[in-house]
Amino acid sequence: MKKLLLGTTAVGLLALAPLANANTTIELQRFFGACEAEYGKVTDVSAAVGECGIITALVNKFEADNPDIDVNVTTVEWPGYDQLNAQLASRSAPDVVSMHYSAMSDYQSRGLLVPLDKLLKDQNIKPSDFTNAAISSVTKEGKIYALPFDNWTMLFHVNNNLMKKADLMKSNGKPVLPSSSDELFAQGKQFKDATGKPYLVQITANETAAYARIFYTLMMQQNSKFFADPSRIDLSGKDAKAALTLMKDIMDKGLSTKNMDYPAAVAGFANGQGGIAVNGTWLIGSYDAQSKQADNPLSDGYSVFPVPQFFKQKDATYADGHGWVVPRGNRDEEKMAAIGKLFKFLYDNDYEWARTGHLPTVKAVIDSDEFKSLPHRSDIAKVAKTGQALPAQVLRQFAIQDILGEELGSAISGNKSIDDALETAQYRINDLLENI
Repeated sequence: MKKLLLGTTAVGLLALAPLANANTTIELQRFFGACEAEYGKVTDVSAAVGECGIITALVNKFEADNPDIDVNVTTVEWPGYDQLNAQLASRSAPDVVSMHYSAMSDYQSRGLLVPLDKLLKDQNIKPSDFTNAAISSVTKEGKIYALPFDNWTMLFHVNNNLMKKADLMKSNGKPVLPSSSDELFAQGKQFKDATGKPYLVQITANETAAYARIFYTLMMQQNSKFFADPSRIDLSGKDAKAALTLMKDIMDKGLSTKNMDYPAAVAGFANGQGGIAVNGTWLIGSYDAQSKQADNPLSDGYSVFPVPQFFKQKDATYADGHGWVVPRGNRDEEKMAAIGKLFKFLYDNDYEWARTGHLPTVKAVIDSDEFKSLPHRSDIAKVAKTGQALPAQVLRQFAIQDILGEELGSAISGNKSIDDALETAQYRINDLLENI
């Protein structure tokens, strides 16, 4: 009996002791969609297409290369910050989270993000390795708070096959695009008369982000200083009225699809329901892949360009980006080292992520022949120089985007006058900023 009790005690102690070979687990939370059915077991990253496919394959490949590290992925509905806020409040935040550069200041200013300078240095990743647009976006008060992953912007995705029917193709095989608002409306009418379809495919239903991003671009093209004071927005000038008037005229004059939410707009362009999709860099990979397939509306007929300059004061377009942050929490050195390995892997595979259409953040990649040889990159390359963000000191940028998008949408739909929408947007945004 004594031997039996001693044996039982030993087994119990073994059960309670930590396993010497237990894997380190990284809890990773991201947006970019869910596609486990198609890519859940794919480790050949070069075979993946689109944001979801490539990031899923990247994580799979990292786990295959690092069998001592498990990455538990939680996919959140875009952008996922409400969920992150709740997790931070309950002290249950994940280890790694995808975050827009425009959202970082809200978290960093409250001490909710871990500085990553040492983690990156331990992996021999230097700030000088990144483009200025990328590293400046993730550096706050002299410290780095995210691994820069990309820069992105809104673009003109063009169906060349429909443009050809409208006699809007050049002899060099590129579409004729407007260089002024007058040309926009003239070409839009020409396109609709020839094809019976709207010139633009836009996201207009259940949407605030697209409205705000295009508005920012139109304001930046006028060299507007609408955030000269980062604590207040100024929408009282002629620049704001001109930008919103153009956006409203596009709808009123029948140049655009109507009542399309994001999925409908993405599918609508792919199905040939309009000539030009106003959407982001992240769709280049998917649309280009479709254009290489036979018997669909984009077959051998897809191109993509920056949003044209409708105002001439400045060559600019609103740009943001995605980074990987580590929320505040208790993590031991082993966990941080594993996160460092993951970040080094993502850094090393910046080219693969750039296949989505996003601009790479690593200088060596953006300057490489491999990247330059990707389809359409020469046509959008200037965005790396003309891309412009809101001032880094502007807080609550996602909330501002929602408020602004709501009010712009009210004017574009005719529920408010342009003046009322701009006045209300300015009041609501400044009230928000005054009460942070």
